[in-house]
Amino acid sequence: MKYFAWLIGIVVSLVLVVYVVAFTPFGNNLLKPTIESKIKEQTKLDSKLKSFKLSMSKFEILLELNKNNTVLVTGNYSLFSQAFNVAYRVNLEELKTLEPLTKTKLQSSFHTDGTVVGDMAFIKVDGKSDVAASKTKYHVELTDLNPTSIIASIDKANLQKLLFMLNQKEYASADINLNVDFKNITPHKLDGEVKLETIKGQLNSKVMRKDFNITIPHTAFSMNLDAKLKGNDVDYTYILSSNLAKLTSSGKLTPEPLALNIKYGVNVKELAVLKPITHADVRGALRLDGSVKGTKKKMSVDGKTDIADSDTTFVALLENFQASSVKANIKNLKLQKVLYMVKQPHYADALFSMDVDISDARVKSLKGIIKSKITKGLVDSRYMTKAYKFKSKMPYTTFKANTTTTLNKNIVDTRLDFSSNLADFDIKSAKFNIKDGSIISDYIAKIPNLDKLYFASDRHLKGALVANGELKKAKDLDFTMHSAVAGGKLDAKLHNDDFHATLASLQTLDILDMLIYPKVIDSSIDGVLDYNLVKQSGVFNGKISDGKFTRNKVLDLTKQYARIDLYKQLFKGDVSAKIKQEHILASFDLKSNTSSIMTKNTKLNSKTQSINSKIDINANGNPLTITLNGNVNRPKVGINANKIIKKEATKAVKKELNKLFKKFF
Repeated sequence: MKYFAWLIGIVVSLVLVVYVVAFTPFGNNLLKPTIESKIKEQTKLDSKLKSFKLSMSKFEILLELNKNNTVLVTGNYSLFSQAFNVAYRVNLEELKTLEPLTKTKLQSSFHTDGTVVGDMAFIKVDGKSDVAASKTKYHVELTDLNPTSIIASIDKANLQKLLFMLNQKEYASADINLNVDFKNITPHKLDGEVKLETIKGQLNSKVMRKDFNITIPHTAFSMNLDAKLKGNDVDYTYILSSNLAKLTSSGKLTPEPLALNIKYGVNVKELAVLKPITHADVRGALRLDGSVKGTKKKMSVDGKTDIADSDTTFVALLENFQASSVKANIKNLKLQKVLYMVKQPHYADALFSMDVDISDARVKSLKGIIKSKITKGLVDSRYMTKAYKFKSKMPYTTFKANTTTTLNKNIVDTRLDFSSNLADFDIKSAKFNIKDGSIISDYIAKIPNLDKLYFASDRHLKGALVANGELKKAKDLDFTMHSAVAGGKLDAKLHNDDFHATLASLQTLDILDMLIYPKVIDSSIDGVLDYNLVKQSGVFNGKISDGKFTRNKVLDLTKQYARIDLYKQLFKGDVSAKIKQEHILASFDLKSNTSSIMTKNTKLNSKTQSINSKIDINANGNPLTITLNGNVNRPKVGINANKIIKKEATKAVKKELNKLFKKFF
């Protein structure tokens, strides 16, 4: 009995201690610092318990989160029945100071008050608020602490104040009305209705122009959402209307598991106004409508649009929100309107059509065919001339093209047939590797009239050119070119910026004719050119064989002074040139059986077509120096025949002395 009495005494003492600590002013004051410390730790704020009163049936708590932000909770409760009747008032006058607690920047203020009545099995919450200057009321019912019913109404919430509160710029103004009536929000047993209405809406054109650099006219808008929830299904109608755009959507959806059967419509007069939402820097009009049907496992999305004056339709099948197949057809899309929409210059006008049939859209097993066609293409020559600073106007240029692209896993293989009045390109196979970004392609290029490219090359050329080769781009760029040109063969290779070309049996008359240079020599030339595109410098070394000069002033003068006809002789020898942009230093050393023609560092300018040259000629032992200055086609010719004259004078003196000697002896 003695031990039992001790046990009873201990229990009673513990109960008394708990009672004193938990339910008396003395005990409340003991607990207050500890609770306050925990609140500070959780809120990361300098919070204070201005009032903490807890008795066996009543309590009052006034928490100051920080200056001007308080939460007051008072009420009655029963420990035994677990019933309570609580009143609360939340006054947050400076939301911006609560960022450590809210984890986001907020502005302005927020107030709400109401009551919480019930027990742990069933609770009712009734309250009101002035959020965004509205008149808001709400009623929430919880069963076993889980929400089962919500009835709420928001009357005339101010959109500007709501945006300001959420620390967003005032892109628009409007009054928002919301009515929520959920008799049951238990999953799979939904029973309720939501009505959202936005009235007197206006876009803020000043903010839109400042933030997104878009200018829009006065724009009023309204929005309506009417949704009915029953069981697992939601039937809804949504309409957003304005003088710039109209968005509609309606149908039935099941949130869990997801199932959709809805229609949608988009009619936008100016896409630029959607930039704050889409973040896409586009403009122009868009009309699109279609439907979405299916489940998360298998869904179909179809639509049609007249974007850029086209007739476009598409159907996409999705599996788990990933595209599994795509079919699309685009007819007569106007290229000039697409360029306008994406804010690109007016490079050209054209009609674009495309047929897409991707049977497997999964990246690892991609499979399909895409065919496209461009017709009625016309380059904007005036813009191109100005934009690329051509010194002469780009000629009137038309073009058309056809492509066929085959998709096979990570390989995209394209055939291209492009033709214009300037050049034609034919590609039988351009293979692009999606995985590593590499490309390998053949090509055939045909230029029927090289002189039409004067606007780009900045020099006149004659004749035509046909070339073929291969392009490779992976880590390095490699490009080859083969052409039967000037009666011979040209093989060239570009490796990144380094260009290497081999000339075999090219005929100089044809080359000079193509370059529109004087046809001074008829010969065959072999050589090698190495040139760096970035530095615009290089070296050429070649050999001339079977060279026969055509009629020119230099050899005419040689014949006049040296009394030898070099036109009848065949020459061979070395030619070389050092190239630095438009400046060329040319040298050659040509020899025949009896004579030689040599020049070192002749200065040529390919842009100004100027020449500065000194040519040394030895015509069968008769030395002669010729100078050329001025325009390549009409140079000023100078001659130095002093050595020949001296030689001839010496011969004449000897002849006369011989005659005199014979007379005397």
